[in-house]
Amino acid sequence: MNKDSYFGENFLFGSAAAAYHFEGAYDQDGKGLAISDVVPASPAEGRTDEPTADNLKLKSIDFYNRYKEDIALFGEIGFKVFRTSIAWSRIFPKGDETEPNEEGLQFYDNLFDELEKYNIVPLITLTHTSEMPLHLAEKYNGFANRKVIDFYLRYVKTVVERYSDKVKYWLTFNEINAVLAMPFYQAGISEVNEVTVQEKYQAAHHMFVASAKAIECIKKINPTAKISCTFVSTFRYPLTPKPEDVWEAVKQNRYQDFFTDIQVNGEYPWYMDRYFKEKNITLTITEEDKKIMKENKVDFLAFSYYNTGVASAEKKGMEDIFSKLKNPYLPQNDWGWQIDAVGLRTVLNYLWDRYKLPMFITENGSSAIEELIEAKDGNMTVNDDYRIDLVSDHLKQINEAIKDGINVFGYTTWSAIDFVSGTTGTMLKRWGFIYVDYQQDGSGSLKRYKKRSFDWYKKVIETNGEYLFEK
Repeated sequence: MNKDSYFGENFLFGSAAAAYHFEGAYDQDGKGLAISDVVPASPAEGRTDEPTADNLKLKSIDFYNRYKEDIALFGEIGFKVFRTSIAWSRIFPKGDETEPNEEGLQFYDNLFDELEKYNIVPLITLTHTSEMPLHLAEKYNGFANRKVIDFYLRYVKTVVERYSDKVKYWLTFNEINAVLAMPFYQAGISEVNEVTVQEKYQAAHHMFVASAKAIECIKKINPTAKISCTFVSTFRYPLTPKPEDVWEAVKQNRYQDFFTDIQVNGEYPWYMDRYFKEKNITLTITEEDKKIMKENKVDFLAFSYYNTGVASAEKKGMEDIFSKLKNPYLPQNDWGWQIDAVGLRTVLNYLWDRYKLPMFITENGSSAIEELIEAKDGNMTVNDDYRIDLVSDHLKQINEAIKDGINVFGYTTWSAIDFVSGTTGTMLKRWGFIYVDYQQDGSGSLKRYKKRSFDWYKKVIETNGEYLFEK
């Protein structure tokens, strides 16, 4: 094998999805309502009182009833790992019950067994963004209420005891830093009144404690399990070499570092003291909280990477997850997301310098409006060369980071298959290697079609990355 394409013998190439994006079957087999079931469009546009017909996630691509067909395709493409989530409200429909829903548990038994048939390793998010049972948001105000930690832990204990012999890799939360930008969607906090910065950080603290307690719980059940909690990478460059811009970039990067520092080091970083003081934030943190966080840290870093941002002293934005400023040196996709493959190598080096922990990129990809066409062989497909180029460019930068000496052990694209976009509620944004005939108006046969990128990624995986470097 070409030494320049070496990813390591056990590198986990794969792809990802999440329950609320693709399972559908929102009211089947005892499932309760989740936050996503009352957010039909963008979280910024707010919720509805009840599930509504325009919420495409309710049906989505019906993975719940078609998982065998889809996993067979995942096996054909050759995924070594598949990341998905367990729908919390399938297991505890309201979230505060004492006994779980057996039909929900059985579905994931079947799912993991099916993955094992194709030698696909599951990487499981215990609860993805917007998958909290709606009842916990409406009755308890989500993670703004410390009581919800106990309900979360009951759920964690239930599923980990059930699947400990089938799942080695666990993620406690998805993109935990999104709580500051989307408090209801991420943490179930009511937005009837404006959510204060104090409330957001207190909820984040409760999630830190919940994550640490989940790690403790999982390790007691299976000491060999590997556990993390994902964050969305928001690394910022200074817009110019002006010292004020450089300092602003340092401050904005600490917005991201804060979430990882706590989970790697087990304590709040010193640099947040001034920020909390200036914002009049006083968190309720018990001695037990400090102890549980210190004693239960993540085993590896897991993060989503889509782009980088830029920081300017003239436009501050510590609370913004995604930079509102454009980097003049980067292209962008149809949705205005700038593309920076080299930035992934930069981020990996930055995180390795800071933490020296193994790393897994849990989301990376791009979407576009796509259409089926007839290929030369008569089959219907999608010419998604832009996806091939983007994934290729990012994988090559991961390869460079590995050659830099960094321990990167896995990569899952977003996403394996087309589904409903979470932050827009639309089917217009197509993310997967597999096209699904499910349209914006809710119509469609749900038939699956392989895109051009399907066979390309299959070759990448079966050559352990060497195909990336072929002329």
